[in-house]
Amino acid sequence: MNDFVNGFWGYFIAAIALGGIVWCVWLLYTQRRWLGAKPAAGAQAGDTGHVWDEDLTELNNPVPRWWTWMYLLLCAFGLGYLLLMPGLGHFAGLLGYSSADEVARSQAGLAQAVQPVYERYAAMTPPQIAADPQAREIGQRLFLANCAQCHGSDAKGSPSFPNLADGDWLGAGTPEYIAQTISQGRHGVMPAWKGTIDPKAASDIAIYVRSLSGLAADPVRMVFGKPAFQTYCAACHGADGKGNPLLGAPNLADNVWLYGSSEASIVRTILEGRDNRMPAFGPVLSEDQIRLLGAWVWGLSNTQAASAAPVAAAKP
Repeated sequence: MNDFVNGFWGYFIAAIALGGIVWCVWLLYTQRRWLGAKPAAGAQAGDTGHVWDEDLTELNNPVPRWWTWMYLLLCAFGLGYLLLMPGLGHFAGLLGYSSADEVARSQAGLAQAVQPVYERYAAMTPPQIAADPQAREIGQRLFLANCAQCHGSDAKGSPSFPNLADGDWLGAGTPEYIAQTISQGRHGVMPAWKGTIDPKAASDIAIYVRSLSGLAADPVRMVFGKPAFQTYCAACHGADGKGNPLLGAPNLADNVWLYGSSEASIVRTILEGRDNRMPAFGPVLSEDQIRLLGAWVWGLSNTQAASAAPVAAAKP
């Protein structure tokens, strides 16, 4: 119940749960009183006096005793369950059970069971891990389970999700930096300039940006776009447009595009900005898993460096 933004809902759920049990007991009590009532005037014992189709008579037979006890025992069981388990809103239950604790225990047990697998690579450097066939297989499985939904099964990304196999990085691109990004996540923000830059100037800037990576561009509009770029964009992307890894500002001169290289796409980025977030996997993956996953991702764009890494003496 801690997930609710208002404490009212905890009491609301408790009232619904207890009210349901009380209503069931009240229903049984009132129906037994009705079934035990005297038959209508002129009717025989057990006859309610209701007849349909001339010969279909509704009888007033009591509920079997076993059914009554079963009904009451189920109500008692429900009440006992709500007292022992966390079923009454904010009340944690007398047993103190928590599904979150159960998940944590299960994860701890699983981590302990697979720890010997990761100990094999504890003494290896990331390049050595990237060169080890078994480590690469583990890293690939971790990627497919946690990262492929956004970056694709081949890690080549899609619009707004970066390609991890092309060697182009917003940050340092080292194994340590990749592991840090996996663990802590990343939040990339470009401010919207529509309040400062008009659409015509944004279009000229887009033409100039396209020219930085050798794409087709109108030379006349480039003349207007360059000074505007220096005024509004160079502070983050650099005077030459090659970006700033410390700020996470992408290189605009390498012909690698996260949202597309068309003039319309660049203009939209300038005017509306971008807000892209990668979630943190530190709470989900262990440090050993992040290390192997990061080394595998690094190895995708550093195959030669990984193959040249010295063979490590892995633990048996």
